[in-house]
Amino acid sequence: MPSLSTLVDNFNDGTIGANWGNSYGGVTEVGGKARVPCTTGFAGYQTAYSWTLAGASLFVKVTTVPVAGAATECYCGVLVNSPTAGTRIGFTINTVANLLRCKNDVGYFDAGVVEIAYNPTTMAYLRLREDGTNVYWDTSPDGSTWTNRRTLATPAWITAAVDTCALDMSAHRDAGTADYAEYDNFNTLSDGAVFTASAALTSDTTLGAAATPSYVATAALTADSALAATGILSARTAADLEATSDLGAETSGTDTTDVDTLVGSPSSGWVVSKPWR
Repeated sequence: MPSLSTLVDNFNDGTIGANWGNSYGGVTEVGGKARVPCTTGFAGYQTAYSWTLAGASLFVKVTTVPVAGAATECYCGVLVNSPTAGTRIGFTINTVANLLRCKNDVGYFDAGVVEIAYNPTTMAYLRLREDGTNVYWDTSPDGSTWTNRRTLATPAWITAAVDTCALDMSAHRDAGTADYAEYDNFNTLSDGAVFTASAALTSDTTLGAAATPSYVATAALTADSALAATGILSARTAADLEATSDLGAETSGTDTTDVDTLVGSPSSGWVVSKPWR
């Protein structure tokens, strides 16, 4: 549920923000202000019909009001519109009669409207708030110290029109020279800005540092002595090797039990001789 308390804009980025998607009549963001043309047509910074006044508080600074001149109707104002055309609540500044009007319109008319002489200094900020019981219209010279100008029991439509209200900051005249109204600091007292400028810069002192030279050079190099190495000789040769050996077996008079001995020759035949035990 988007409460109007959460709608914040200081109009310093030069671009109409997405929250003001229903804006109309050639409005612009100029010099950190929301500028609304005041012509015989209609113009205004307006949100979508998706906001809620119930339980909310909103304030805005009116920095420029239109000059009435030859007009018989010339005004600017801050109103919360209900889904029903002509049913709305808020402030208008009538610059023909120089009156601040605290309005609760039904069918574009409020028989009980409260009107007070408008002072652009002491009434620079306008605040509308609802607390679940009443609606309050307040003014302030600085956005911090507030004076209540009207209190009214909360109209039923404010509670019923949750997420279906639109905030409208508008201006209009019926004749005369076109000019504009300007608004600033919606729900914020932070007015920081980004400035772009050019400047000629002059140094107060000169900075010095000792240079560190770096050289790249070529050189012819001469050896102081000759280097020598002792050779290591290796040789390979072939040789025929002979070896003579007598192979013998040494016996001892040990037990020869169960060993048969062949006696004789191959021609006469072999005789098995048994050893003595």
